[in-house]
Amino acid sequence: MIELPVVEVEKAKKRQKPDWLRVKLPVGQAYANVRKIVDENKLHTICESGNCPNMGECWGEGTATFMILGNVCTRSCTFCAVATGRPPEYDEKEPLRVAEAIHTMGVKHAVLTSVNRDELKDRGAEIWYQTVVETKRLSPNTTIETLIPDTKGKWDALYRMIDGGQEVVSHNMETVERLYRRVRPQAKYQRSLDQIKLTNEYGKRTKSGIMLGLGETEDEVYKAMDDLVAHGLHILTLGQYLQPTKMHIEVAEFIHPDQFDKYREEGLKRGLKYVESGPLVRSSYHAERHVNVPI
Repeated sequence: MIELPVVEVEKAKKRQKPDWLRVKLPVGQAYANVRKIVDENKLHTICESGNCPNMGECWGEGTATFMILGNVCTRSCTFCAVATGRPPEYDEKEPLRVAEAIHTMGVKHAVLTSVNRDELKDRGAEIWYQTVVETKRLSPNTTIETLIPDTKGKWDALYRMIDGGQEVVSHNMETVERLYRRVRPQAKYQRSLDQIKLTNEYGKRTKSGIMLGLGETEDEVYKAMDDLVAHGLHILTLGQYLQPTKMHIEVAEFIHPDQFDKYREEGLKRGLKYVESGPLVRSSYHAERHVNVPI
């Protein structure tokens, strides 16, 4: 029997998924109802496209995060399960279809996200704006979080995206500064910070998310927290990166739940208003709790 070198054995152990990352399969009538509405309205959800581990829990409660502007992204981030390529033309009737689905589901808090549409002059901003406006028109008591993409410094597009009346505006940093070129090759760390800063100055409740386990150090996570606080961030989510396919960047380490607790405490000490931190936390996890975070 051939023995692996000690280094390779340690690497294999680090990549072995621990027990705390095991999730239940999606079941139940509430899940089936959401599945039916999504399919009948030909809607995309990041829950499916992003292989979210919380889909069973969230859909079981009758909620979902809708992904607008198609399901093909112009970016090629090495962590993301969403398809990359040249997107087809978007559907101008999508805002109404999404709003009608949210109304039919009777959700109290809706989360909207999208792929990057760098080929569009307005980065898809008008569809963003109309989706929020239509949702508020049909469901005036529904609160909304919009998880928006990087507008590549096109700030007029940013302002249109966030002007529809949503309560929370999120833009994910995804990782620490040192790993940006490897994880988000078409994004820039400072540009994303600037986008959050402008969103805060516009008077919006700001939110962002970082994946852990990509090879970042503890000090780098703290620096990212400090940078975010300095640029006006209110809410931060921290979760474990999980490799969607063998074609994507590998997991460097599975972070223990105790470390996530430590990061939560440190984030609050450093000035963040709310920190959602845990192995299975994703951007829209417990999003309804973030609406009332003081700014």
